[in-house]
Amino acid sequence: METRSFNILVLALLTVPFVLAMTGVQAQLSTDFYKNTCPNVESIVSQVVANKFQQTFVTAPATLRLLFHDCFVRGCDASVMLASPDSKAEKDHPDNLSLAGDGFDTVIKAKAALDQDARCKNQVSCADILALATRDVVVLTGGPNYTVELGRRDVRISTISSVQRHLPKPEFNLDQLNSMFAANGLTQRDMIALSGAHTLGFSHCSKFSKRIYNFSPGTKTTIDPALNRKYALQLRQMCPLKVDPRIAIDMDPTTPRIFDNAYFKNLQQGKGLLSSDQVLFTDQRSKATVDEFASNSTAFNQAFITAITKLGRVGVLTGRKGEIRIDCTRPN
Repeated sequence: METRSFNILVLALLTVPFVLAMTGVQAQLSTDFYKNTCPNVESIVSQVVANKFQQTFVTAPATLRLLFHDCFVRGCDASVMLASPDSKAEKDHPDNLSLAGDGFDTVIKAKAALDQDARCKNQVSCADILALATRDVVVLTGGPNYTVELGRRDVRISTISSVQRHLPKPEFNLDQLNSMFAANGLTQRDMIALSGAHTLGFSHCSKFSKRIYNFSPGTKTTIDPALNRKYALQLRQMCPLKVDPRIAIDMDPTTPRIFDNAYFKNLQQGKGLLSSDQVLFTDQRSKATVDEFASNSTAFNQAFITAITKLGRVGVLTGRKGEIRIDCTRPN
């Protein structure tokens, strides 16, 4: 009996550090992190984002995509913002070359605006600016408002090699998607909700050309049967063979400038642009969630808030780790 009690005590003591480690990040991030150092951080960033959004709509999908590409590689640490003189930073990886410059520009402009406030100068991390700007573009396009946890610090390194195997591929199936998201503490429901962000933005013809031209080489089936045929023929007109594969096509063919649940309604009609989009509906394990979000925008918005909040906690640096970059494009 004494031996059993001792073993239980040891197990409990070993478990405590693990639990603290798992909850520590969330505890160190807070919605009022800058209340004493930069109390106007949210209003300053919001104004910059609004001005940038008025100049070009691309600001919205570009900023949203930039956050995802940052968080999924090393964590939400603004490593994707760092530039390299020899083109060996994250942003130089082929998977990141299509990131629109407006996302980077939004963060840089917000940083400059914050530095004009004496209280905020060199107080707010680039990682936190990106998180705030992402929330703002979601709201500006009609999406849900939500509080942003703050307190992230910026990493000092960024390597092109770190991108490999960390970002979803357009041909991923459900198992591959779930595995990659689970590695970042996100559930299948989180993954589907975050995929709903494809209601904004665009993709290039090269990312889905096989679905509309040579789905099954050597047979008469040249169009992916999961793809709505009429939609596929429209895509062929927009993406003809032997034309620049970098042509951009809206991910959402119905309301590409509004953050809504149309993405899920499109999946029900076979209008998911990428295989990794359409599989969410064709796979019975995820279909019910797609149907739920398609019929209930409130459920989607709530799930998105939960998912993007969890995404914002992935691999963050807090406390004395990392730094507050003076220039978002280079370490101090």
